[in-house]
Amino acid sequence: QVQLVESGGSSVQAGGSLSLSCVASGNIVRIGSMGWYRQTPGKKRDLVASITSGGSVNYADSVKGRFTVSRDNAKNTVYLQMTSLKPEDTAVYYCYAGLAPSYSSTFYTQWGQGTQVTVSS
Repeated sequence: QVQLVESGGSSVQAGGSLSLSCVASGNIVRIGSMGWYRQTPGKKRDLVASITSGGSVNYADSVKGRFTVSRDNAKNTVYLQMTSLKPEDTAVYYCYAGLAPSYSSTFYTQWGQGTQVTVSS
């Protein structure tokens, strides 16, 4: 069983910065892509940023130039540095990891429990 635990969510004023982290723990064999989604009430969960095990990154257009995703493979941890925050960034942020229980298995997606980010104007 693998768990993802997020931390760093908080309330901040517009223009401020926050850093989120997410640690994967448990019986980890392989981790592929890791990253972050966000969701507001009544809406679907949208990709914010992703990073492959090799370090290739992808961002939603709305956060390009403001958010930075990174990971520490030795610590099974993914980070999201958020700057120039806007009220529309307010959401529950969920980390995810693509996991495979063996080297011959396909990957499945494991989610964290979510952490609230609130940006006030």
